[in-house]
Amino acid sequence: MAKYIPPFEITPPILKMVADISEKITKLDNYSNLNKKPYLRKQTKINSIHSSLAIENNSLTVEQVKDVIDGKMVLGSQKDIQEVKNAYNAYEMISEVNPYNLKDLKKVHGVMTYLTVEESGEFRRGNEGVFDGKNCIFMCPPPERVPDLMVDLFTWLKENKNQIHPLILSCVFHYEFVFIHPFSDGNGRIARLWQNILLYNWKDIFAYLPIESQIHKYQNGYYKAIANCNDEGNSTEFIAFMLKMINETLDEAMTLSQTFVDQETLNINKLLACFTENIPLSAKEIMTKLNVKSKNTLRNQYLHPALKAEFIKLTIPDKPNSSKQKYYKV
Repeated sequence: MAKYIPPFEITPPILKMVADISEKITKLDNYSNLNKKPYLRKQTKINSIHSSLAIENNSLTVEQVKDVIDGKMVLGSQKDIQEVKNAYNAYEMISEVNPYNLKDLKKVHGVMTYLTVEESGEFRRGNEGVFDGKNCIFMCPPPERVPDLMVDLFTWLKENKNQIHPLILSCVFHYEFVFIHPFSDGNGRIARLWQNILLYNWKDIFAYLPIESQIHKYQNGYYKAIANCNDEGNSTEFIAFMLKMINETLDEAMTLSQTFVDQETLNINKLLACFTENIPLSAKEIMTKLNVKSKNTLRNQYLHPALKAEFIKLTIPDKPNSSKQKYYKV
């Protein structure tokens, strides 16, 4: 039996986009801010979860998604709230799973659809179609074919992970997964997350890039690209669309990263202005001078960056958490 090879074409515009994305990733690696800022990491994850769920008609706002993740009470559909909890747990697994392992994918689906889908973590047992109102515009493969199709897809994925650029490989997988529609629910969420996981295994910066937010902005284009590829019988248009989404996400991330660089410099300068030569200050004294109310804000936005850059030092370096600790300007 011939090996399954997903049909697609690598066009000159696609190659140019891959080159552009690779160059931007190198620049972002030099900033090294996305993976070193806990607040930024959390916010991008919240944006990813909100957008991916919103594409599937979850009604919660970004603020409500954040509150659910923070364990706060939220007024809303219990199903929508559970979907947020599930998505957060699934996104937390991004560094733990093997993107080339079908069992891991089913495991993540089980987490993503916990308490919301009867066939959670299991392939669908019924027929599925894509509808425009009452009109069926695409019938998914019958359920009895799903297991073999998924084995074929993962076999192709593993055999080509070192042959096809990860950017293109992940886009092809995304489309083929949506085409097979292996689960009764949650296919879009898993497809978008799994593309992130594939890309994370290439460059870990993809754990912090909210590509889903960009897809949400162009949701109609996302579905149109899928529909057109269904008609054409190949995923070329979808590859180009997704690369555009990734490229634009990187543009926004570069702007955000530079903003954090500028803000960090501003905060360090504010902190240094508090000091008089040779007079150490306690954290409480610095908070008063800066008019900062939160100790976490003081540590994360002022002290830690300045200590790391060696603009200030500890008076008791062997006991950084000492109640008698003070800081002095170098």
